[in-house]
Amino acid sequence: MGDRRKALVVGGSFGGLFAANLLMRAGWEVEIFERVGEALADRGAGIVTHDELFEAIRRAGAVIDETLGCDTHSRTTLDAQGRLIAEMPLRQTLSAWGRLYRLLKDVFPVERYHYNRSFERLEQDERGVTVFFADGSQAAGDLLIGADGIRSSVRTQLAPLVRPAYAGYVAWRGLLEETALSDAARRDLVDRMAFGLPPGEMFLTYLVPGRGDVTTPGRRRYNFVWYRPVDAQHGLPDIFTDAEGRHYEHNIPPARIRSEVIAAMHADAERLLAPSFVEAIKRSPEPFFQPIYDLESTQIAFGRVALIGDAAFVARPHVGLGVTKAAGDAVALSDALAQNGADIDAALCRFQSARVAFGSSIVAHARLLGLGIGPADRAPGPRQLVDYLRRPEVVMREIAVPDWAERTAALEAVALA
Repeated sequence: MGDRRKALVVGGSFGGLFAANLLMRAGWEVEIFERVGEALADRGAGIVTHDELFEAIRRAGAVIDETLGCDTHSRTTLDAQGRLIAEMPLRQTLSAWGRLYRLLKDVFPVERYHYNRSFERLEQDERGVTVFFADGSQAAGDLLIGADGIRSSVRTQLAPLVRPAYAGYVAWRGLLEETALSDAARRDLVDRMAFGLPPGEMFLTYLVPGRGDVTTPGRRRYNFVWYRPVDAQHGLPDIFTDAEGRHYEHNIPPARIRSEVIAAMHADAERLLAPSFVEAIKRSPEPFFQPIYDLESTQIAFGRVALIGDAAFVARPHVGLGVTKAAGDAVALSDALAQNGADIDAALCRFQSARVAFGSSIVAHARLLGLGIGPADRAPGPRQLVDYLRRPEVVMREIAVPDWAERTAALEAVALA
């Protein structure tokens, strides 16, 4: 054990779990340090899967079976009256945040996953890195992986000027049992990704595994996402304030969202969305919202420290690559370390060269896809491109698709036309 290289991972979500499992299977001694005091909560978020994600899951030592996700056969768009206005075939597997989290956490040794370890600072030299935690404890290793999310404390120490930039809109999200919908609504939505496109907004819903990770029809859950413009100066502070007047800076617990904010969202749904979508929203027991951000780094390797996942780059969800990118970062880091033997500095240089380019490309592509959300006269892009990105057939073809890299040039051509 004394001769084994040791990696410290700050952050116990997807990026951290992928990196930890991959390095452990490559012979490293690995410890994960998570700031919260218990297993991360099951977030109400759907996950679009890709072949690269499946490969990373297998390499991490987890088994993929039929419970990983729910299969869709097509995409549809419904207007505000519930009429089908566009459809295209596309087979995809959609999973849930909690399903993938448990899959990766279950294959990592429980004794090496440490809760209640809030990162405070790090020190490093040519021999290694030491991490200091808020509880007074510390840990030393050969490598530190910062996988602590969009508000990364590791990144803040190393690159304090790199900060999330608000995109101008939020995503309302929710989960509800499949059986909570009427028969008519289930006929509209079952086994497909369904879109609604009010002016300057985007709604989508699809099935994900149900409680206990089951994918049996009748026991699954619907996940919905509704992107809506909210101005930063007045709108965000209002919806981030609870009934007692307490303001939350970045995330407000679902139970603390004011009832009038939920009621206003429901009223807007009835006015703007198809009846089946309204059902999904109103029967979701605890809807919540998340501001949408861009985050782009020019440097993700700092001596013996590497940033991965949302600590390094955050692309808007329209590209559907959040978890897949975190997995790819971990794979690239593991491969670079294997290819460079004992030379960790050379490995991190190789890792940075590959993943900065990749991260920048998906952030740019996701920004393009987001141009269709918000007032058209204030969109930061050519009007013809904004109008193009609001067409139902274009939305269905471009949002969260496997061949996203090939689509960037096509969208840029529209902007130049």
